[in-house]
Amino acid sequence: MSCLSRVCFALCLLGCAMSQALSAGEFNDVLSVGDKAPTWVDLPGTDGKKHSLAELKDQDVIVLAFTCLSCPTAVNYEDRLNALAKQHAGPNGKVAVVAVCVNLVEADRLPKLQARAKEKDFAFQYLSDESQKIAKDYGAIFTPEFYVLNKARQVVYMGAMDDSTDAGRVQHKYVEAAVAAALKGDKPAVTETLARGCRVRYARDRK
Repeated sequence: MSCLSRVCFALCLLGCAMSQALSAGEFNDVLSVGDKAPTWVDLPGTDGKKHSLAELKDQDVIVLAFTCLSCPTAVNYEDRLNALAKQHAGPNGKVAVVAVCVNLVEADRLPKLQARAKEKDFAFQYLSDESQKIAKDYGAIFTPEFYVLNKARQVVYMGAMDDSTDAGRVQHKYVEAAVAAALKGDKPAVTETLARGCRVRYARDRK
């Protein structure tokens, strides 16, 4: 390879790297605020049915939460997530709350999710994706990790639900603020934060 060819090749690699960096968020290696939200299809839920993003077409805003049962932080946020869902429930509700668990450990299998949903009377869809594809498509790293999608199904917020794992010390409710802004067609003041919790338990790629 000639010197000129090497330089061109290096510039090409640099350009690709910069393009990827520009297309991702501050704390997310896959998505950036404003990106079209990845879809999901036929994911089994704790209600015994299969669910897709398309069925929520009449909702103006969607809150998507990656969560699980095996992470204490994620469990700590269950009541807050359920309260948000109940706040917007009802025939005139324009906000859908969807939780997805992608961990493959026994504690996070669908039967355990079903038992938990019944015990806590969850007002939101609780789905399982054993392929883990949806979490990878969103670049989710932690449980819990939250995404707010507007009417056009663009990501308008991603990150933590609020600024404290201690519910009594919360001062900034990022997800609620993003939902309120999206319902008005506005952009939230805070569009991205670093989520807190346990790492998503992605399966290792074995070659």
